[in-house]
Amino acid sequence: MRNGRGSATKQRPQSFWKTTGRLFRYMKHWIPGIIVVLIFAAASVILQIRTPKILGQATTELFKGVMKGTAQLKAGIGMDSLPINFGKIGHILLVVAALYVGAAIFGIIQQVIMNWIAQKVVYQLRRDLKDKMQRLSLSFYDTHSNGDLMSRMANDMDNIGGTLQQTLSQMVTSILTFFGVLYMMLTISGWLTLVALVSVPLSLLVVGIVAPKSQRFFASQQKNLGLLNNTVEETYAGHTVVKTFNQEDNVQKQFEDHNRKYYKSAWKAQFVSSLIFPLMNFVKNLDYLAVAVIGGIQVANGTVSLGNVQAFLQYTNQFSQPITQMANLTNTIQATIASAERVFAVLDEDDMVETAHNQLPAKTAASGNVIEFDDVNFRYVENQPLIEDFNLAVKPGEMVAIVGPTGAGKTTIINLLERFYDVDSGQIKYRGQATNTVPRRDLRQHFAMVLQDTWLFTGTIFDNIKYGREDATADQVYAAAKAAHADAFIRQLPDGYDTILNEAASNVSQGQRQLLTIARAFVADPDVLILDEATSSVDTRTEMLIQHAMTRLLAGRTSFVVAHRLSTIQNAENIVVMNHGHIVETGNHDSLLAAKGFYADLYNSQFAGNELA
Repeated sequence: MRNGRGSATKQRPQSFWKTTGRLFRYMKHWIPGIIVVLIFAAASVILQIRTPKILGQATTELFKGVMKGTAQLKAGIGMDSLPINFGKIGHILLVVAALYVGAAIFGIIQQVIMNWIAQKVVYQLRRDLKDKMQRLSLSFYDTHSNGDLMSRMANDMDNIGGTLQQTLSQMVTSILTFFGVLYMMLTISGWLTLVALVSVPLSLLVVGIVAPKSQRFFASQQKNLGLLNNTVEETYAGHTVVKTFNQEDNVQKQFEDHNRKYYKSAWKAQFVSSLIFPLMNFVKNLDYLAVAVIGGIQVANGTVSLGNVQAFLQYTNQFSQPITQMANLTNTIQATIASAERVFAVLDEDDMVETAHNQLPAKTAASGNVIEFDDVNFRYVENQPLIEDFNLAVKPGEMVAIVGPTGAGKTTIINLLERFYDVDSGQIKYRGQATNTVPRRDLRQHFAMVLQDTWLFTGTIFDNIKYGREDATADQVYAAAKAAHADAFIRQLPDGYDTILNEAASNVSQGQRQLLTIARAFVADPDVLILDEATSSVDTRTEMLIQHAMTRLLAGRTSFVVAHRLSTIQNAENIVVMNHGHIVETGNHDSLLAAKGFYADLYNSQFAGNELA
């Protein structure tokens, strides 16, 4: 984990119902559509719950005909067939068929609308998360792994989307079915309804005991999935290093460890949640058996018709079905809430607050300095100062080289200059204006940076260079590429500037990637150019060409160069030597060598190393 403010990721756990309510609030913009869904769902449920009682009339009619025929036979009355009114039964069956068709049509319509709403909700949630990630400070990314963030954006969003699309409509239908069937059962027999209601507290007891336990396991499952994704991403990105140092076995062991933890948490979550369905099914079967026995007794006593008992048995299945569905959806719901908590945790992170509204002066300050560091103090971690009492004045067009051992604070100075972090005390001024009083976006328009770690996106080489300034013309892009000595190798590629760089830009060499990033900085035509070990990944000949080009390209432009290889900054007008966050020496190359101080020791150690090599 890289350094950043704070040593641990923020944890803001939220309750189940609070997270659920917050998730549903995302649906407020589609309330009219939800009302339509409720209407069609209600219509579908009403038609479905009407059919068993109507179908029971056909059974009753059939039973009456059989009983009437039996009585006539016992009385010695001859007949060719049983006196069953098949016409009435046929009419009843046609009505039932029409009700089923109507219920299906209403169900399909409400499902389509609900799917549309669910996708719109997830679309908005994903946009909010992406927008939030644009507003987060650099320290957030320093303290969160890429794999975990990708898991929240991809896996957790998929969980939420799947639940809203499938589960939400089932929940609405189940609730309506429960109360609708309860009403229909009461119209048949109050006593049988009481028998059926015995299953409700038993079902709620099952859900109340099992569901909370599974929630903890699902939260652990999503957390371990993020760690697993991070391991896979790092291993894939660094597969060359892994193979070079024969670390395949160690990497595999690390993967197995995370995979085992994910397996255990997922197994526990699924096992606990899977207990709900068989337990609910057991309660339903007991309820069905009790209704069948008591209903049979009532038919024998003549208090309830056979058709109504048949309908009631169907209602018993329908009555337990929504409870079973709700219980069976618990595992999905728990996983979704765990995912929602992870997404909302990012949304609840503190924004990189922008309160500055001042404008930068059009010209250099009266002091003649374009950039000034005045008593700057900064620390990433509390009680661990990194930069203390830092002072530096930079003239326009001056090339400032920042050198020092690892951890001296060189890159931190650049981070403060670009306002990736704000200083704890003191001031950084650009053109005499304190940078923390200027919006970051306005300030960064005057800077361009080339990092040691090249970053190129999937797209053409032309677009990657033009990324430095979107309004750049084709001639300006070509000129920047020539200035960075990239034009020659680009034109040798089969598609030239239209060559598509793949995901990792691995279809060009590391040195060529670095040249492209330098060209991107040149096309931006910044007032201040920052090079952070920008030539560390190119060969010696290319490095010499770049240094030669910089003499011409940096004329009249202020530049900061962070370098470990001191041979690359010998022409700098001002070399700032840092150690432990302090400036220990300043001057040009010759004066610093003559002083025989810290810089001279660094330079001689590198020179000696080259001699030994």
